[in-house]
Amino acid sequence: MTQQQELLNYVNGQWQRGSATAALDVHNPATGAAIATVALSPAAEVDAAVRAGQDAFAEWRRMPVVDRIQPLFRLKMLLEEHLDDIGRVITEECGKTYAESVGEMRRGIENVEVACGTPSLMQGWNNEDIARGIDEHMLRQPLGVVAAITPFNFPGMIPLWFLPYAIATGNCFILKPSEKVPLTTQRLFALIEEAGFPPGVAQLVNGGADTVDAILDHPDIRAISFVGSTPVAKYVYSRATANGKRAQCQGGAKNPVVIMPDANIETTTQIMGDSAFGCAGQRCLAVSVAITVGQAKEPFTEGIADLAAGRKVGYGLDETTEMGPVITRESKERIEGLIEAGAQEGARVLVDGRQKTVAGYDDGYWVFPTVLDAVDPSSHLSRTEIFGPVLSLMHADTIEDAIDLVNNKGSNSYGNMACLFTSSGAVARQFRYDVDAGNIGINIGVAAPMAFFPFSGWNESFFGDLHAQSRHGIEFYTQTKVVVERWPQEWSRKF
Repeated sequence: MTQQQELLNYVNGQWQRGSATAALDVHNPATGAAIATVALSPAAEVDAAVRAGQDAFAEWRRMPVVDRIQPLFRLKMLLEEHLDDIGRVITEECGKTYAESVGEMRRGIENVEVACGTPSLMQGWNNEDIARGIDEHMLRQPLGVVAAITPFNFPGMIPLWFLPYAIATGNCFILKPSEKVPLTTQRLFALIEEAGFPPGVAQLVNGGADTVDAILDHPDIRAISFVGSTPVAKYVYSRATANGKRAQCQGGAKNPVVIMPDANIETTTQIMGDSAFGCAGQRCLAVSVAITVGQAKEPFTEGIADLAAGRKVGYGLDETTEMGPVITRESKERIEGLIEAGAQEGARVLVDGRQKTVAGYDDGYWVFPTVLDAVDPSSHLSRTEIFGPVLSLMHADTIEDAIDLVNNKGSNSYGNMACLFTSSGAVARQFRYDVDAGNIGINIGVAAPMAFFPFSGWNESFFGDLHAQSRHGIEFYTQTKVVVERWPQEWSRKF
């Protein structure tokens, strides 16, 4: 991508330039170069997409569910065929390695596959003779026009947490991707167009904060799905629900891992490095705090410091690269500022990733893997989502002390994920039973649920009731209708 592109909206089955007067440059984080221009769509563009969705909804919801999923089968095959191309686009605009980009799309494709099972997943319930001669049925029906607002860190996967379930259940769907990474969704919607969805069923509206507000305020958008930071998740949830909409809003995280003395330290260290520094730490399931218990402290601290110092940082399309840049110059500056703040609060910088460059890519947004030891659980750093390749180390004497650190709302108000490394089944059960988090990993560094499980999250990491993926997605995008009916035989005899 050496030539800067102008990106379009996809509304009512047509690629449109729209009426936006404001635009932003999209940058390759490894080079700092502008590679595209994305329009910041005004409220009128959102309204046009909603009206197209409403027009399409009348027919789309009446289409049998077995027919609605046929374009999803085609989309799945198209995503597989274009996996290499989409992976390269993600790397160019997001900065992650090519392997990470392809892995992201694999998880997205899984959601398309699961949504193809909607004919079974959205089945209702029924009972005969709830009273003599009276039957009762519960049906699931679509909501109407729904929308998703998705983040920069997984531009291919996260839209597919929502889109397949929304449209398979009979809704019409509008996507507002992050303005930092809109190129991937251009590719995605080109394949959606090729898959043969009717006009207005799946639409793309680019934009920024004003576009988001237009979506949140539009009276005919029935539900909002969101993934991003906790402050923005709170804002989106509050404004959406105040406007009478359903909302599922995934926020930030500060994911802890507990390492017991009986864990395999060598394997644990490798897994922890991949979790903390994979995708440059820019994922909501990245481990950000490692809590060693007892004698695990010294070997793990030494091992993770060596691993961090030796990790190969560079351009994501280089096959030898193990970690890419962070997303923007502002993110780089913010992360480096938090590292300094941690040091000022008493943390010891074991491995310092600040002020680094990669040969040939001097203008890239580089933060190398960083390890901070002896981080105070009550410090500002321990309460702050860094969203970068920074791992904080803490120590506890017992598993009970470690669980207390994990659950301490003063130091960790989030609840997205918590992991444990041990060879003891009893300790593992104690951990998963007592820990206050929605996704639990036992000897797993990234406890990312498969597409046929909901992507859980608790506390400040999630606002809403029903999560993304699987049956939660089906339930979120449908409303229940209960029918109580009686057909007395004496009535039928009159005809």
